[in-house]
Amino acid sequence: MAGRPVIIWKQEVQRLLRYGELVPRLEDALGKFSRRDSAEVIQPVRCTVPLQKHHGFLGSMPTYMENDGVLCTKLVCFYQREAGSTLPATQATVMLLDPEVGNVKAVIDGDEITGMRTAAVSAISAKLLMCPGAEVLAILGTGQQALTHYNVFTDMFPFKEVRVWSRTRQGVERFCRSVSGPVTACVSVEEAVRGADAIVTVTRSTEPVLFGRWVKPGAHVAAVGACRPDWRELDDVLMKEAVVYSDSREGAMTESGDVILSGAEVFAELGDVINGTKPAHREKTTVFKSLGMGVEDAVSAKLIFDQWKAKGSRP
Repeated sequence: MAGRPVIIWKQEVQRLLRYGELVPRLEDALGKFSRRDSAEVIQPVRCTVPLQKHHGFLGSMPTYMENDGVLCTKLVCFYQREAGSTLPATQATVMLLDPEVGNVKAVIDGDEITGMRTAAVSAISAKLLMCPGAEVLAILGTGQQALTHYNVFTDMFPFKEVRVWSRTRQGVERFCRSVSGPVTACVSVEEAVRGADAIVTVTRSTEPVLFGRWVKPGAHVAAVGACRPDWRELDDVLMKEAVVYSDSREGAMTESGDVILSGAEVFAELGDVINGTKPAHREKTTVFKSLGMGVEDAVSAKLIFDQWKAKGSRP
């Protein structure tokens, strides 16, 4: 008889989830996802229900990893908030199920999972595609995703300078207070990205904020915002001049306004590069269009649940 599901709150997720253990598991999962001749990962494109009254969407992200015995789904609500709104832009819950019995084994706070796994995959894209010796990182946006990206990028790469931009001075000031390392506050996007080797866009923008004429040749861009087919962060010039990679080609062609509206071609998935079936064009300007995938949540949830079983009862 199935027992009651475990509930793992945000504080526990923060205690149990570490980038050092998460990143290699995500790399393995991305590779498995991109092996089209394999049934290792079964994952449909995110199903999205509009919440018109609240200017938001409910996304459902189920995943089954047959060989790993992992069945998981995430429910995530995301919104277009007005400037100055105190309501969260996203809220997420991840459920881990027993694939044989069908019962829910764990209900896990999804906000921390979403923030950390998204940033970790962006860092994997930089590991694969960024020019060696990169010194300058620019982050556009100052929300939770900006913070998780700052943490993992500065942990994995020896940047000499990190620049940050936000639409509001308060956002930049809050971000600068929340990080432990050095950061340079910028008053414009152009100031932040000129000469940067790596650029992370984690904004709520629905129209382009990053323009190709500001991006130096050979830079790597991890584009995380604009997860709807009519939302943009990057302009046509950048999308058409860069070599474009994604986590999921099908997801990008269905959900990414940056890809759909620019008419850009998705050259490869990150998993293709990991598997060695497509090259990493480090010498060229590259864009990684991140949509987020259920397999990333599934791997994260399993890691958290395994850690909880091993040491969850200890402080």
